[in-house]
Amino acid sequence: MTSPGSAPQSTGLFGRLSDRLSATRRALAQGFNELIGAGQPDAAVLEDLEATLLQADVGIDATARILETVKQSSGSAGTRAALRQALLDLIRPCQQPLAIDAAHRPYVIMVVGVNGAGKTTTIGKLASRLKTEGHKVMLAAADTFRAAAVEQLKVWGSRNDVPVIAQQTGADAAAVAHDALQAAQARAADVLIVDTAGRLHTQSGLMDELKKIQRVLQKLDATAPHEVLLVL
Repeated sequence: MTSPGSAPQSTGLFGRLSDRLSATRRALAQGFNELIGAGQPDAAVLEDLEATLLQADVGIDATARILETVKQSSGSAGTRAALRQALLDLIRPCQQPLAIDAAHRPYVIMVVGVNGAGKTTTIGKLASRLKTEGHKVMLAAADTFRAAAVEQLKVWGSRNDVPVIAQQTGADAAAVAHDALQAAQARAADVLIVDTAGRLHTQSGLMDELKKIQRVLQKLDATAPHEVLLVL
C-alpha cells in the first residue's frame, strides 16, 4: 500500500526498467558531483566512488574498469574527463547507428515505449536530424489515446516544417498509420516516423494494437515497419 502522497510504482518489465534507469541516473549524478572536487582523487574518494557506482547498479566488472581509468587521471578536470570517457566506453559497444535504407522508401520507423518516456519529443528531435541530413520526413500521429498527443506532435512538425498526418483523439491508430504511409508513398517521402501511445507489455489490448498497426502497414509495404525504436 502506498501513502496518499507517494507516486504509484510502475509495473511490468518496461516500467521496472524505466524506474531503474531513472534511479541510476539520479544516483550517479548526485554521487559524482559530491565526490569529484579539486585535486587528484585519493583512496577515500575512490572508495566512495566505488560505492556510488555499485549502489547505482553499475555492476562489479564495470565499476572496476571505471575506477582503473579514474586512477590514471590527474586533477579535477582530468578526473571528470576520465570518468566521462570510462562511462562512454562502457556503453559505446551497445550503440547502433540509425541507417536509413534507401531501398525502402519511405523508410518506416515505429516509435514505442511506456507512458511519459519521451517518445514524441524523441520523434521531434529525430525528424529534425533526418531533415538536416537531407531526408524528406513525414510524421504519423498514431498516439490517439493520450489527450493532446496529436497536438504535441503537430507542434514538432511545425517547428521542423515536417508534415503530420493525424486524425482526432480516439481515432483508430492503425487507420492513422495506414493513411500516413499512403500519403508518404504518394509524396515520395524518404522517412515516415509513426508515433504510438505509451503502453506496458502487460496491457494486452494495447499490445494487440501495435500488432494491428504492423499488419495494416504491411498491406501497403510488406517489409514495414523497417525500424522499431523503444524509448525508455
